[in-house]
Amino acid sequence: MTSVYRNAKAQREVRRWCEGRIAEWSTPHVRGEVVTSAGVTSFVTAGPEPRDGEPGVVLLPGTNMNAALCLPLVGALARGRRVTVFDLPGQPGLSAGGRPRIRRMTWYGQWLSEALERAAPGPAVAVGHSLGGAVALASGSAQIVGRVLLSSAGITRLKVPAPLLAATVPWLLRPSALRSTALLRRMAAPGGEVPDHLSTWMDLVARCCRTSLAPPPLPSALLGQRRSVPALVVSGRFDPFLPPRVLGPSARRRLGAEFGVVEGAGHLLLDEAPDEALALVEEFCATFATG
Repeated sequence: MTSVYRNAKAQREVRRWCEGRIAEWSTPHVRGEVVTSAGVTSFVTAGPEPRDGEPGVVLLPGTNMNAALCLPLVGALARGRRVTVFDLPGQPGLSAGGRPRIRRMTWYGQWLSEALERAAPGPAVAVGHSLGGAVALASGSAQIVGRVLLSSAGITRLKVPAPLLAATVPWLLRPSALRSTALLRRMAAPGGEVPDHLSTWMDLVARCCRTSLAPPPLPSALLGQRRSVPALVVSGRFDPFLPPRVLGPSARRRLGAEFGVVEGAGHLLLDEAPDEALALVEEFCATFATG
């Protein structure tokens, strides 16, 4: 196992930042922890108890993200349904920081199955962004009755355009809020605004953490098994990693999933297009509930 954190002090700094944002959140919620084979898993739950047979929403953030970064979307979803957002182990946040060197997606799939059983019992629609989408696909938990995969890894190989790589190197070598903003702008749609808290967070990540690479595509046999559960795959029109022309055909061919495009957004769908993401999840859940 390797740790996402550079040292114990760095881990404490990340935890303080996350705990502070969650503590300031005005939406009624519960923050809890469960023990899994991947270590302690932190989660935040908000929203009403599900009605009989109604699935809750389980949100799985992407690389370098966590519950503290997703609170606005969680709060909006929680107005009408139970929402649980997990901090992925091995990513910066409040869960255990260790991650394996090999068979990482198998490890994540087992972790999610355990975390669902212990922290979010009952049927669930798994909503995964980027790495979180790959994790949602890696788990064969019977609790998962649907998947909404936003700019999802695990379906096809991510592209890394030269301008984005050129912004990544100085962000890692000489971290600053300005360099974080420059990197995030390369991930977003042209001319899009980057929230100040996201720039601050990514600066903290560069100083305190060892960022992980995107996972390779999941095996075709595994994705074939996931066809039995309804799925919606979505990409931002300007996503540099997973442009619609690449992700769309792969999602249909390898997963048999419906595919949608969010206009005016890049890779940071939860921050660039929260209203559109909310509408997509709500529509998917409503279709499942009435179908």
